[in-house]
Amino acid sequence: MAKHGSISNSVIKRLPRYYRFLGELLKDNIVRISSRELSQKMKLTASQIRQDLNCFGGFGQQGYGYNVEELHNEIGKILGVDKHFKTILIGAGNLGRAIATHINFETRGCHLIGIFDVNPALTGVEVAGIRISHTSDITKFCKENQPVIAVLCIPKANTQRIADELVKLGVKAFWNFSHYDLSIDYENIAVENVHLGDSLLTLAYNTNVICEENDTDKNKA
Repeated sequence: MAKHGSISNSVIKRLPRYYRFLGELLKDNIVRISSRELSQKMKLTASQIRQDLNCFGGFGQQGYGYNVEELHNEIGKILGVDKHFKTILIGAGNLGRAIATHINFETRGCHLIGIFDVNPALTGVEVAGIRISHTSDITKFCKENQPVIAVLCIPKANTQRIADELVKLGVKAFWNFSHYDLSIDYENIAVENVHLGDSLLTLAYNTNVICEENDTDKNKA
């Protein structure tokens, strides 16, 4: 297996897609699949799939392809879905509550153990089976429970300060939904910045291209 630092970010970004597609194949009772068949489903080249998987070791057999369940399990281990990292969520507004309620943390390597918000009116309100605590309780909670991941659904202005505090309390990774590109001056901290607006703008761009192409074709006709 290649060292983690030698694996490109683009390969890492594709791993969850492999895991998701293989999971769907399992639900359809597919036992094995070739790289060519998988490439057709995922809209990748077979060569790209083989190169990606070779970064993590030898999977599959020539003439047989991949055992779907085994490959799904192996990629799950690489992604860490069996680790159940202790996770806390900061910011129980509409977005935070939606994430806590609708994201299945348990199947994605995380175990949500605490939810916090600065609004005292939310203290004690139950979301996803967890009672919201006030943010003033974060330090005590982290010292007692040692969470590894923090989900940030907080205003941009507060993000860096809170992230710095959480790092000091032992948090090693951030799933960041604030409108702040979190860059922490600490070693060995993982950050995944999520910009939903950027995703929508990308969709708008592609929609614009399609519409302009359609208008051009109509004018030619």
